[in-house]
Amino acid sequence: MVVPAVFGQGKIDSFLKPVDTLNVPRRNTLVVSEVALSAAVIVGLNQVWYADYPRSDFHLINDNAEWLQMDKAGHVFTCYHFGSFGKSALQWSGVSRKNQLIYGSTIGFAFMSAVEVMDGYSSNWGASLGDVAANAAGTALFVSQELVWKEQRIVPKFSFHTTPYASARPNVLGSSLNEQVLKDYNGQTYWLSVNLHSFFKQSKIPKWFNVAVGYGAEGMITGNDELVNTVFLPESERFRQFYFSFDADLTKIETKSHVLKTIFQLFNTIKIPAPTFEINGRGGSRFHYLYF
Repeated sequence: MVVPAVFGQGKIDSFLKPVDTLNVPRRNTLVVSEVALSAAVIVGLNQVWYADYPRSDFHLINDNAEWLQMDKAGHVFTCYHFGSFGKSALQWSGVSRKNQLIYGSTIGFAFMSAVEVMDGYSSNWGASLGDVAANAAGTALFVSQELVWKEQRIVPKFSFHTTPYASARPNVLGSSLNEQVLKDYNGQTYWLSVNLHSFFKQSKIPKWFNVAVGYGAEGMITGNDELVNTVFLPESERFRQFYFSFDADLTKIETKSHVLKTIFQLFNTIKIPAPTFEINGRGGSRFHYLYF
């Protein structure tokens, strides 16, 4: 599949085009922007998320059993894509590939570690070694593919659908769609999207064609289910869901437009809706004609 470079001659396209050698003004602008943005986000999180709760001495918690590990899948997803965007940003400024991996690919782990430290000083939460491990796994998934294959063949992706569980605890699972996308683990699905052509380069498989395996969970109103789910599940059962589906790697769509390449990279974080087969932890299975 080839997309014409509709925007290819514009100033924006020229601005987005990576350079082959180090461009010091670009690099300096990028570093200052990343530091300023990270600081602003940390300050904002402190005011919005932590300020209303008392501080405590730094402490650890073990939340590895909560939410059937859906939150840990979110950490893997987040750090992987932070690393991907970080590397691309340094590539845009002409930084060497080695430094792209050292400084760009690890930016997600560094940022999420700072957030974890803030959790550790909040009496309402605590620093989670499970979260740190998930952050490291997301970063490692990106870096290892760059080192072994010099390309990303397996990409974590995300999809979401609304569920009735949020209405049972809107303060925890979200009262609006925007909140539910982030908080309602029942409606989230995390995927590993595998590009087949990259493993069989001599084949006629389309370069953009992917297969995807997904993980989700349902029946969760609290992290450990200390509240009974009798509203939706009389048996108070939480269960895992495993999916198999088709997908597309948008970054493999050929185009000369750097505007489109940037858009494709941004949207390549999202799993496209597609026919999907599900196996769940209750021993059942079902086919979705279109699942997201």
